[in-house]
Amino acid sequence: MTEWTTLAGLTPYPDALADMESRAAAIHAQTAGDRILLLEHPPLYTAGTSAKAADLLDSATFPVFESGRGGEYTYHGPGQRVVYPSIDLKRRGRDVRAYVEDLERWIIAALNDFGVQGELRCGRIGVWVDTPQGEAKIAAIGVRVRRWVTMHGLAINVSPHLDHFRGIVPCGLPYPVTSLSALGIEVPLDDIDAALRRHSPF
Repeated sequence: MTEWTTLAGLTPYPDALADMESRAAAIHAQTAGDRILLLEHPPLYTAGTSAKAADLLDSATFPVFESGRGGEYTYHGPGQRVVYPSIDLKRRGRDVRAYVEDLERWIIAALNDFGVQGELRCGRIGVWVDTPQGEAKIAAIGVRVRRWVTMHGLAINVSPHLDHFRGIVPCGLPYPVTSLSALGIEVPLDDIDAALRRHSPF
């Protein structure tokens, strides 16, 4: 059975990274089982392995961390539900693409509980919604797999400060980001967590 852990307050990124590393090693050693970790970070930017220096527009306002995950730059901060699944893919067919698709479908199902139609876009990772101003990204995905154990995961924009995204080109894509709050839907993180539990593929 998958363990669920929710951290209160704002978790420093290095602490979360160290925790993920430790859990992944324990899962690989078969001394721990799969886990879903839910948390919020203080405002910060993370750089994935494909991040381009030109996409970091403001390196002074918030800390910037090298993450080791796939993808480019992303923002984390209060009002964003960050989800870090530590999952043993050896028991799930060793299929990273299928795992990412599971994450996408999981987000879409959870958002649907709040009347939001999340969608996928060809060639773009993450979940998108249509807004009166055009399409916008509401959830980001960035993963790393080490010895067939997953690290990092996804972030759903519930009610973050969207202006904090202006310091980067999010995921290297010239599209705006949005949130449930910006769509007029005020939802506590506890309700997001409950929806994630209801629809979890893990």
